Amino acid sequence: MEQHQTTIQTKLLTIYDTYQDKEHIAIAGAMLAEGKTVIIPTETVYGLAANALDPVAVAQIFIAKGRPQDNPLIVHLASGAEMHTIARVVPDTAKKLADAYWPGPLTMILPKKDNIPTQTSGGLDTVAIRVPASGVARAIIEQAGVPLAAPSANRSGSPSPTTYQHCIDDMMGRVDGIVQGDNASVGVESTV
Repeated sequence: MEQHQTTIQTKLLTIYDTYQDKEHIAIAGAMLAEGKTVIIPTETVYGLAANALDPVAVAQIFIAKGRPQDNPLIVHLASGAEMHTIARVVPDTAKKLADAYWPGPLTMILPKKDNIPTQTSGGLDTVAIRVPASGVARAIIEQAGVPLAAPSANRSGSPSPTTYQHCIDDMMGRVDGIVQGDNASVGVESTV
């Protein structure tokens, strides 16, 4: 059963270039740091992001999507060097995979630290982690100063969005912000 969703005044931002669009990167990062939901572009699909460490912010993802709350979320980091901040153990194999495939569409499942709330992990003792190849996504994560939980930015059951317009059509009024950026080049979710 879908939880009640009130209409939200959605802020529209445009970020194509991490140098020229610094003002909107700062706005998106500040919104996320404040516990708001912001749709961001990645190379795979557009993601509905919130502070992965804030259970109230993460709950807003589930409400906006109409997603079951026991469905774990992927946590996005600005760099592989940050894995140790949310993973209890980072095996050498994970470090080698990160060096070889990150940034990129690879998600790794590792034992989570206590700072990852059960809302983010779907009640599991593990956390899904990736570093997006999108420079815009990484710049927003860096500006937010927190890891971001970011499943696909669509209502559950709808196709995953690969363009800004898809996000407008499906999520306008359900999230605090939507970033217009490049179309997703991969077009499907990351590999686990």
